[in-house]
Amino acid sequence: MKYLCVAILFLSIGTYNLKSQDLTAKQIIEKANNLTLGRSAKGEMEMTIERPSWSRTITMKTWSLGRGYSLIYITAPARDKGQVFLKRETEMWNWMPTVSRMMKIPSSMMGQSWMGSDFTNDDLVRMNSIVEDYTHKILGEEKINGFECYKIELMPKEEAAVVWGKLVVWVAKGEYYTMKQENYDEDMMLVNIMTASDVKQMGDRKLPARLELIPSDKKNQKTIIVTKWQEFNIDIDESFFSQQNMKQVR
Repeated sequence: MKYLCVAILFLSIGTYNLKSQDLTAKQIIEKANNLTLGRSAKGEMEMTIERPSWSRTITMKTWSLGRGYSLIYITAPARDKGQVFLKRETEMWNWMPTVSRMMKIPSSMMGQSWMGSDFTNDDLVRMNSIVEDYTHKILGEEKINGFECYKIELMPKEEAAVVWGKLVVWVAKGEYYTMKQENYDEDMMLVNIMTASDVKQMGDRKLPARLELIPSDKKNQKTIIVTKWQEFNIDIDESFFSQQNMKQVR
């Protein structure tokens, strides 16, 4: 009986420690977001836009600092090479070297396609706001591409200036990869689905290297982003993300 009581005691302690370490839905989303971003990062990506009758591929270099700053330099194709996009908090700028023009992208254009893809300008500006601009709720668990995932519902806060009426995100348990995301409009109609695959070593961590964004109402249409390489927690300053540097970066 003595040994039985000791066993029950240790089991109780173990159960308590497990529960004390349980994460909230917001903490899971924040871990996933931090894994993707790091303190800072740079890398190279390839985006392929597929349509029923054509496709085109755009390559780019990227830099980011926390959740508020990012810069994208287009390296190909030739007609787009040299274009630069700058995100500073909620503002977005575009440098077009062929016409020597710097343009701030107005709010009226934020819902428009970015570089002809299925991503919008707003996606680039708001992509890091899912921690603070939404409330979070765990709906359950589900396996996605071989990973056991938390299924989490994100609803926008009343004061949040966001496009989506709801997000549903699947985050891999333990690894915190974002394996799938469904975006809904204000009428709760599904707009598009993003899925992740091909987990690879990226600098000091592993991440899915391939993202597919598929619109729900457009047949045989999608955008694929493949990360070629990425480094995290690099030495980069906020001054790098300036309009002046947009004209100089390579």
